[in-house]
Amino acid sequence: MRIIDPSFEILDPIDGDAILAKLERAGRTCYKSEDRITAASAPDFVRRIMRSGHDSVIEHISISVKFVCDRGVTHELVRHRLASYSQESTRYANYSRDRFGREITVIKPLFWSEDSTPYREWKQAMKAAEIHYMQLTDLGATPQEARSVLPNSLKTEVVMTCNLREWRHILELRCSSRAHPQIRELMLPLLKEFHKRIPVLFDDLYERFVGSEAC
Repeated sequence: MRIIDPSFEILDPIDGDAILAKLERAGRTCYKSEDRITAASAPDFVRRIMRSGHDSVIEHISISVKFVCDRGVTHELVRHRLASYSQESTRYANYSRDRFGREITVIKPLFWSEDSTPYREWKQAMKAAEIHYMQLTDLGATPQEARSVLPNSLKTEVVMTCNLREWRHILELRCSSRAHPQIRELMLPLLKEFHKRIPVLFDDLYERFVGSEAC
């Protein structure tokens, strides 16, 4: 059994200047002010339309992110309707095969320290699930049958694609202190990465959820 930390990978090359330029060109179509476009006008224009609530303009850019997380987290991710998903399938992935090392991989829970009793209980439960899964497949069960004993902590990979307006909505919900700690563990670093690459679009969320914690 392998225990790993969650992670994410942004699958699209992100050129912040090019993204802002495209959004400005789209947005100025509404006001027929294309003649005001300059080499440096995009950041201020996009900032203004966001302040005015004209968020439909930022729907013209979509970004794909690959998450490595536990299945419990993906149950929350897929509740966001305006997105596309491609997820590792426990119906077809047979973890008893050599290419998976004949073991399951689980995501380490961040809320228990490794020397705590709850963590030891969790680890034993994960090991028991692995043993029973392997026994079922050895008895001839198919992956979709044997998966019945797999835990929420099972590692899964999911590619999620949505436009920037929806990413902002997701980050606003999932970076909140009210969000589940394991989805927050992924979304706060993602917000930092988005902010680093396209600050104009994420300044407000960064200040609310990251800047406040840094104080």
